[in-house]
Amino acid sequence: MAERKIAYRWFPFVTAVFVTTLLISNIIAVKIVHIAGLFLPAAVILFPIAYIFGDILTEVYGYGRARQVIWTGFFCNLLAVIAIWLAGRLPAAPFWSAGAFQTPDTAQAAYQAILGFTPRLLLASFIAYLVGEFLNSFVLARLKVLTKGRYLWLRTIASTLVGQGADSAVFITIAFGGIFPTGDLSQAILSQWLFKVVYEALATPFTYLIVNALKKAEGVDYYDQDTDFNPLAI
Repeated sequence: MAERKIAYRWFPFVTAVFVTTLLISNIIAVKIVHIAGLFLPAAVILFPIAYIFGDILTEVYGYGRARQVIWTGFFCNLLAVIAIWLAGRLPAAPFWSAGAFQTPDTAQAAYQAILGFTPRLLLASFIAYLVGEFLNSFVLARLKVLTKGRYLWLRTIASTLVGQGADSAVFITIAFGGIFPTGDLSQAILSQWLFKVVYEALATPFTYLIVNALKKAEGVDYYDQDTDFNPLAI
């Protein structure tokens, strides 16, 4: 089934929500929180929403358009990282202070501590995002064809199991491999994976609500029967 070139009314809005949740998640991920006995980056409260909207994009508009949005999110995130890095490299004004940090030096140190990036963490984040999102979209698109559009709950949870599992495994392995003992790495991967899967499973009614509303409003319910699933075929 060839993809129709249509300017869908709500597609830009869904894209904006996806990209916004991605950017904010990467900023707040610096804080480690303690939830239900688990130590997790604060981004877990928001990042799964990017996967939920990834499901919505694929389910309603198809893998091709989801692929465009995934790459849009990647380059927007890259731009944000470059801008934050450049701002950190610029010399601070002699009168600048930030909240309780009363001198430019302490304010600069606070800026770097919160917004500074290490190359290893950036590499881990970018690779994990691409691997996880494309796997998530691919699994959901293929299952939609196989199930003939039934069992949306099964498709969203199955795609999350694969996508979020890959995301967690790739990120933690690249970011902390050789730093944490193997047992701690495995526990961290499992903790993040389970939390994200449970999060999206609980959000299934919300996903149904948005998907059904968009299909009705846009007049589209795309099936990826003849789709080229190459992530680079933008």
